[in-house]
Amino acid sequence: MKKIGILYHSKMAAAGELAQTLRSAIAREVPEVWTSEAWDDANAKQHMPGSDLLISIGGDGTVLRAARLVVPHDVLLLGINLGRLGFLTELRNGENTIRRLPDLLAGRWRVEERAMLHVQVLAGRDGPVLKGAQPYLHALNDVLMGRQALGRTILVSVYIDGRLLADYRADGVIVASATGSTAYAQAIGGPILYPNAKDIVLVPVAPHLGQANPLVLPGSSIIDLVLDPDHAASVSLDGEPAFDLGAGEIVRVSLSPHIARFLRFSDSPGFYERVAVRLRWRRAVDAEDATVQPEADVIEASHSGEQ
Repeated sequence: MKKIGILYHSKMAAAGELAQTLRSAIAREVPEVWTSEAWDDANAKQHMPGSDLLISIGGDGTVLRAARLVVPHDVLLLGINLGRLGFLTELRNGENTIRRLPDLLAGRWRVEERAMLHVQVLAGRDGPVLKGAQPYLHALNDVLMGRQALGRTILVSVYIDGRLLADYRADGVIVASATGSTAYAQAIGGPILYPNAKDIVLVPVAPHLGQANPLVLPGSSIIDLVLDPDHAASVSLDGEPAFDLGAGEIVRVSLSPHIARFLRFSDSPGFYERVAVRLRWRRAVDAEDATVQPEADVIEASHSGEQ
C-alpha cells in the first residue's frame, strides 16, 4: 500500500488520539498517510484519489460515512469500533488495531464485497433526473422515505420495474441492501440476508389498515417510491437526513455500480456468529465470540445515530 487514509469520529476523543497514533505507526511503512474528521467531507474527498485503504475509527455510523465518501474510488475500508455495536467494523479498540498492523501492512487479509444502493430523484416518473446523476447518491445500509410530521402517515405508491406493487399508507418505506437488512429493516420485521447477497429488501414502516409483508427483490430491480402529492416526506440515506421531497418528485432506488470493499482478517468471526451474538440468540462462550461484543445492543439500527 502506498496511500492510506484515516477517518475518525470528531466527537470521540479516543478516536482522534488513535488516529494520530496510527498515523505515526503507519507512516513508518507507507509513503503517504492522511487523516480527516468523519464529517469533513471536502477534506476527505480531496485526499481520496489514489488511496488504497480508508481506516474508519468510531462506530458503524462512521463506517457508513466512509463507505459513501470513497465513491467512486476503489478504496478498501477497515473499521475500528469505539462505539456501541461495531457490526460493520473489523477491529475493536486501539490495542487490537496496533497488534494487527503487521498483518495489515504485510497483506495478510481478505476482501469482502458489499452491494450498495444508488438513489435518484426524478421530476415525475418519466421526468429528468434532479438528484443522483453525477455524483451518485449512495447508501450502504438503506434508503428511507419517511413522514415529516409526527402522528401522520404518508401515502407511498411503490413501483417495481415500472409496475405498481402497492399503495402503502404508513410511516414510511425502507429499501435496504443485504448489509442494511440487519439494521432498521430488521428492527421492524424484515428478513436478514447474507451480507454478500445482491438482493434488495423492501419493508413498509408501520403500515396502516392491513398487514404488508416485507419483500426480497432481485438485485436487478428498479424501485420507484411515489409520494402522494398531498403529503410531505423526507429521505434519509443510512440514517442521515438527505433531502425533503418536492411536489411530484420520485425517488428511484437500484443497486449501485459501486461496490463497498471491506478488509477482513482471516480469523475474524463469521457473519452468522456475529449476528447470533448481537441478536442474543446465544451466549458468547469463548474469546472469539468476545470480539463481537455480546454486551452490545440488540441490532445495528442505522437510524439511531453513531453506533
